[in-house]
Amino acid sequence: MATTNAPVTAKRVKGGSFLIEERQPQDIFTPEDFTDEHRQIAKTAVEFTNNEVLPLAKEIEAKNFEITRGLLRKAGELGLMAVDVPEAYGGLELDKVTSALVAESISKLASFSVAFAAHVGIGTLPIVWYGTEAQKRKYLPKLATGEWISAYALSESSSASDAMNCRTRAVLSADGKHYVLNGEKMWITNSGFADLFTVFVKIDGEKFSAFLIERGTPGFAVGAEEHKLGIRGSSTCPLILSDCMVPVENLLGEPGKGHHIAFNILNIGRFKLGAACVGGARNSLADGIQYAKERKAFGKSICEFGLIQEKLADCAAGIYAGEAMVYRTIGMIDAALADMDAAAEGASREIQKRIEEYAVECSILKVWGSEMLDMVVDHVLQIYAGYGYVEEYPAERAYRDSRINRIFEGTNEINRLIITGWLMKRAMAGQLPLLPAIKKLMDEVMSGPSAGEDAEGPLAAEHKLLANAKKLGLFAAGAASQKYMTAMADQQEVMGALADCITEVYAMESSILRAEKLIANKGEAGAKAAIAMTRFYVSKAMERIELASRRVIATVAEGDMLRTQMAILRRLGKYEPADTIGLGRQIARHVIAAGRYSL
Repeated sequence: MATTNAPVTAKRVKGGSFLIEERQPQDIFTPEDFTDEHRQIAKTAVEFTNNEVLPLAKEIEAKNFEITRGLLRKAGELGLMAVDVPEAYGGLELDKVTSALVAESISKLASFSVAFAAHVGIGTLPIVWYGTEAQKRKYLPKLATGEWISAYALSESSSASDAMNCRTRAVLSADGKHYVLNGEKMWITNSGFADLFTVFVKIDGEKFSAFLIERGTPGFAVGAEEHKLGIRGSSTCPLILSDCMVPVENLLGEPGKGHHIAFNILNIGRFKLGAACVGGARNSLADGIQYAKERKAFGKSICEFGLIQEKLADCAAGIYAGEAMVYRTIGMIDAALADMDAAAEGASREIQKRIEEYAVECSILKVWGSEMLDMVVDHVLQIYAGYGYVEEYPAERAYRDSRINRIFEGTNEINRLIITGWLMKRAMAGQLPLLPAIKKLMDEVMSGPSAGEDAEGPLAAEHKLLANAKKLGLFAAGAASQKYMTAMADQQEVMGALADCITEVYAMESSILRAEKLIANKGEAGAKAAIAMTRFYVSKAMERIELASRRVIATVAEGDMLRTQMAILRRLGKYEPADTIGLGRQIARHVIAAGRYSL
């Protein structure tokens, strides 16, 4: 594999600004912009999964961790484990698009995909970004090749989403050579066979910090394997620290600054999880299409029935929008990192800062991607009907494996609060002109309808829907802000509904821009499937935004004010519905003919 970064084709923009600014198709990165190098690396990952991982699926699902370790080592030999590791420490140091493509391409067996992702992401990146020179030289070459496997230990039974409330403690030994750690960690992926653990504790019960702990360290033990609903072939165990003696040189980063490590690493985990969910959805849909073509009922294949085609269209449009969102986001991150000198003093911290700029988008990918995948595996299981409930068929395992994604990398509830809270925080700090945009909109809607400039082209109606969707989201946010002001964070249901509006706006815009980019390059005929999926998705997304904004307005207003605001909401949400039944049939015919999701 080459180690040069791919050219950046995305425009560098502020995180979260999509809600108040317009974008052009040429501003974003899409899957159609993949370079030959991107496609070759993805092909390598897909072939490795098909030829090496899937034939051993039964052994992996049976928790044969020698098999899993051997496969991780093979992935290391192919360079798949080294994508995010600097060249100076045996890595390939490729762009984040490549990193996401590998995560997506290796997602056919979730148990292995989880082990792989935990190692290359949250297991390795803390050392890449926060390790001392000695720590990097000692550990990164082994992690890049798969000689050693890593794990990330943040959660505890009593803290989980409230990571800063951890009870695991560390105190400096009398001779100053070790920290003595006591406590337990829960639900740690790869813990049954990992060699190196990033463990979060509080020094002296106060300073939230991270330590690198090697397996075999005195006082460090791994508990019994958890038996889980899904991802059964992945290792998940508790860690027990009983007077665990960790050398002082294994402190990762600065004392009391562990939250920077925890939260910045999770941003990477979230966008990679979004990519993996898209890959998982694509794989599951391919199974569903194959079964629907082969299964006969009433004298014909069930893929010819309208209600089956509706499910296939839902899945395909979701995958299309997911691809658009994932690679738009990662393209922005790569654009932000394009002028970075990774070898410069303090480069790691600057890289984290630039990635953190897109924390909202990363949380959106995590929430939306995991819920889209749940929709797809549910539809596919229903297509299989009774057979979908039987272990012999792929729909059963995909259904079970999918569910964890709404919990991984911070629950979807926590991430919804991040989406809205982060935007409001940046607005209050003057880093994002969200408040002036809300005020301008509130003035506009209170003064009555105004003529807007209509877009042209095959997606003109969708552009109008997008403009109104942004106004609905801003209007609901403005109404909620006026009522709750600084106490908004206490209104979690309102925050969640606003996050849904924000998320759907991002999905709508990403889908439209991707389709327009395809139209510009291939013409309307060449972009026919993308246009249909965009129109199908945008129409349904508008319904969800209208419902979420209605919930907010009904909560924050009453009496005459409620009636006035509902009238405004109806005006903003007024549109002619697309023929989603006809569009769905068109999309279904397209994927049935291809035998898989395809553009």
